[in-house]
Amino acid sequence: MTQPANTAARRLVETLVMNGIDRVFCVPGESYLAVLDALADVRDKIQVIACRHEAGAANMAEAYGKLTGKPGVCMVTRGPGATHASIGVHTAHQDSTPMILFVGQIALADRGRGAFQEVDYREVFGGLAKWATEIESPQRTVEVVERAFATALQGRMGPVVIALPEDILHADGGPAPIRPVTPAKSALDPAFVEQVRAELAHAEHPLLVLGGSGWGDAATTAIADWSEKIGLPVALSFRRKDLISNDRSNYAGDLGLGPNPKLVQRVKDADLIIAIGARLGENPTQGYTMLDRARTADTLIHIHPGPEELGRVWPTLLGAAADCSLAALALSTIDPGRNWKAQAEAAHADFEAFIQPVSVTGAVNMSHVIRHLGEVLGDDAILTNGAGNFAAWLHRFHKHRARRTQLAPTSGAMGYGYPAAIAGKSVHPDRDVICIAGDGDYLMTGQEIATAVQYGINVVVVVVDNGTYGTIRMHQEGHYPGADRVIATDLRNPDFVAYAEAFGAFGVRCERTEDFPAALDAARNAGRPALVHLITSAEDIAPNRTITGLRS
Repeated sequence: MTQPANTAARRLVETLVMNGIDRVFCVPGESYLAVLDALADVRDKIQVIACRHEAGAANMAEAYGKLTGKPGVCMVTRGPGATHASIGVHTAHQDSTPMILFVGQIALADRGRGAFQEVDYREVFGGLAKWATEIESPQRTVEVVERAFATALQGRMGPVVIALPEDILHADGGPAPIRPVTPAKSALDPAFVEQVRAELAHAEHPLLVLGGSGWGDAATTAIADWSEKIGLPVALSFRRKDLISNDRSNYAGDLGLGPNPKLVQRVKDADLIIAIGARLGENPTQGYTMLDRARTADTLIHIHPGPEELGRVWPTLLGAAADCSLAALALSTIDPGRNWKAQAEAAHADFEAFIQPVSVTGAVNMSHVIRHLGEVLGDDAILTNGAGNFAAWLHRFHKHRARRTQLAPTSGAMGYGYPAAIAGKSVHPDRDVICIAGDGDYLMTGQEIATAVQYGINVVVVVVDNGTYGTIRMHQEGHYPGADRVIATDLRNPDFVAYAEAFGAFGVRCERTEDFPAALDAARNAGRPALVHLITSAEDIAPNRTITGLRS
């Protein structure tokens, strides 16, 4: 096919290179073959990882965005490819993760005819993405892609979806210069910082809550050092446990599913809450019950990069739209003229008590399993998970001691953890990357083990197999107790060791707590992707909860 030297497809790829994208996660499709061909010319700059399902590719891109702070790039074909990838877009939206999904599209000339796999992507993704658009002029390709980078990175970060009509990709992309995008960031007004200082100086029971995305290492270190120095207790929002070291003397724990009751009470008792980056949504606020709208107008200082989040649920004493890092650096200069070290020490003691191992009925104690991970892995090890009751053990009993070591979907997306682990290991091949997955969770995207084997991405997955959809079973037993009421939650699982080996990976089975260290060691040293099949009891449905107890 004779085509211009600077096709729109090539201009698109050049824009990715200019903006530091070094990986693209995809499932190939004929609708965007021109882009794949352009990527073939920059193999030394961008690694293309072809996945086995669009959900896996989209989850990998989302995880890449979390780890690097750059938009994760996913490419899929039109129609079914795009709808399969929508789960990753939803996670990026809920988790405030920068991401760009490129979707192959039918030719512009055929739009509106009900053509093969035709979809209106603005309509389908309009409620999930920050911006959903279509390139309608080849010479505006650079403009649209640069705007996508800016949109994904500015304000509350999130996903962008760009449809790529097949005929546009082959046309002349024009001479537009390509520049790296520098996202705009808002800082706090000095007068606002002074107001925060004044409120903090009068607070008797203050609490700092950190969450959200877009944090830089210097800012998290500064806010952690400052809060520890003045004894200001710090809680982290749902699945944001890696923002500061959990060993800090003022660390109070995380606000998520199954939180420490003493931390929940501490939040309720606080006469001043400074929240930076956290949306204070349903899960962190325990179904919107932990805070009181009548009180937050007098007690809540809310700082978030997205102005639409301020006052969305909670009236505020003070509110500001600002970049999390810039806000944290500014607040870290405050001298309130007092400290709350006794409260900070008590909060941290409550946290330490809450993460002590608990007893179980079965032969595998997940609290000991997770504690062992923390003992043998380096502080920079990346832990990933999807959704399910198995994750409660990980979130409660594992301490994060370094930034960018947790990849977990606040969206509650099943199947997220394993693709996220592959992305994490591809970015950091020198670090341990361990996925903790439930049996139901893993089989949502477990076929991506083929991707890990193909590209030599040696992740370890621990499949926690209790033979049930645990979260749903727990709620089922709570609402409709009794063995005769169990329906649609039991699982008949494969031999996961044989499953792993069929793909060329390593597999090992473990049925007792005391055997887990050897199984983990074998998996970590296998020299290839590895799977630990960990058999647990459904009776131990969650920490300190049993099915028998729920029924009674």
